[in-house]
Amino acid sequence: MWSDTLVGKNEAMRKEEHLTKPEQYALVYNKGRSWTSNLVVMKALPNGLAFARYGFSVSKRLGKAVIRNRIKRRLRQILHLTPLEPGWDIIFIARLPATSTDYASLEKSIADLLSRAQLIKPAKGKACQRLKAGVL
Repeated sequence: MWSDTLVGKNEAMRKEEHLTKPEQYALVYNKGRSWTSNLVVMKALPNGLAFARYGFSVSKRLGKAVIRNRIKRRLRQILHLTPLEPGWDIIFIARLPATSTDYASLEKSIADLLSRAQLIKPAKGKACQRLKAGVL
């Protein structure tokens, strides 16, 4: 059941797929457009690259390290399974209700934000059917 969805050793997030420098975060925060849900705020900015990069912001106000890391793991897994349009820098900012929600609710929230921003790449086959059904 879980083996289908877990990130394998060779399928980890590549370095170029995530934002690493404070300057990259600051640029998206200051110039990016934002979309909100009750669980997550998403900020996005075109980057002119052939791939999408993303990062997470989970404040200490949300809880101790175990809680914050759980949220980041869930977000990372959701994005790993979601085909994104290339050429965007995206930051996901967790809100307090994200600490007590389940994976499915967080997944639905992220899918809704990406859909509203038109950042989900059109998928083919089963993945396309799952996206249309609201299940990533």
